[in-house]
Amino acid sequence: MTIDHGKLEQQVFATVSDLGAAVSTAAALVGHKAGLYQAMAGAGPMSPQQLAEATGTRERYVREWLNNQAAGGYVEYDPAAGTYTLPDEQAMILADPDSPVFLAGGFDVVAAMWAGVDRIEEAFSSGEGVGWHEQHPRLFSGTDAFFRPGYRAHLVAEWIPALDGVEDKLAAGARVADVGCGYGASTVLMAQAFPRSTFTGIDYHEASVGAATTAAAEAGVADRVSFEVADAASLPGGDYDLVCYFDCLHDIGDPVGAARRAHEALRPDGTALLLEPNAADRVEDNLNPVGRLFYGASTFLCTPNSLSQDVGLGLGAQAGEARLRGVMEEAGFTRFRRVAETPINIVLEARP
Repeated sequence: MTIDHGKLEQQVFATVSDLGAAVSTAAALVGHKAGLYQAMAGAGPMSPQQLAEATGTRERYVREWLNNQAAGGYVEYDPAAGTYTLPDEQAMILADPDSPVFLAGGFDVVAAMWAGVDRIEEAFSSGEGVGWHEQHPRLFSGTDAFFRPGYRAHLVAEWIPALDGVEDKLAAGARVADVGCGYGASTVLMAQAFPRSTFTGIDYHEASVGAATTAAAEAGVADRVSFEVADAASLPGGDYDLVCYFDCLHDIGDPVGAARRAHEALRPDGTALLLEPNAADRVEDNLNPVGRLFYGASTFLCTPNSLSQDVGLGLGAQAGEARLRGVMEEAGFTRFRRVAETPINIVLEARP
């Protein structure tokens, strides 16, 4: 065995960096839950004692946490004054849930993945799936918090207008199904924007359906929005103008069967909207930070969920546009195109 010591040193530092990031993700989750980021946002320089007093926490813990955050570049440290500042840019990412780039929900998702390590390790040997409902409860609220800012920023303003004729139908009064609705963020946003339309959200996860029902009531749209416990292949009803799959088609055990059911349930001039991770068709083109994130999440969450269901196709979060097109065409759709994208997602339109 011949060792290139330069490469070895480089990889040691890369691994130490990853360990530091993993530890700091846990620290960031604590900061998020304890309200430390929120207290620092817009407050200017703060001492550890000031931050502790503002959040009802203990100074010694806060001081150590702040040093971790400063080492990672999340906060800025002034050694002369002994104070720490959360820059406005970081505050958009860490402290403001209404920001389009708020990512703090992702920390809960990562915590859920760590909680599932033993079960996923067993699945590697057995080949068995691990259902969404079998994951740590942090996953459900964390996923909602992670994706909700993107939906709020882009769904009504950009993605729906990009679909052929769909915005006009929704404005006039359309029937919409939201498959894999989770906590109902996408469903409620559409209902608020299009008061003449009616919406049905389905998810096989009963607890998520309960949370979505509560969210609709709190938003004042429960008269036009309903949620049901059902799997994607059992989409109830028909004559839909729009069937949506927000970040979920690749998680389904039988995505072809689910898409075929959508094809049956749509009006002849209806539309299916797919929101999927922004992945290229070739592995080598996904070897970047976003691809790393989604391949990791897919290993722990998306692929195991698909493998736990009938068929168990296991598309994975990085399926890519070509493979998704193949799924929809096999289900009977004849027209398929990319209509929008963000650094995180691609938006795809399929029509009968």
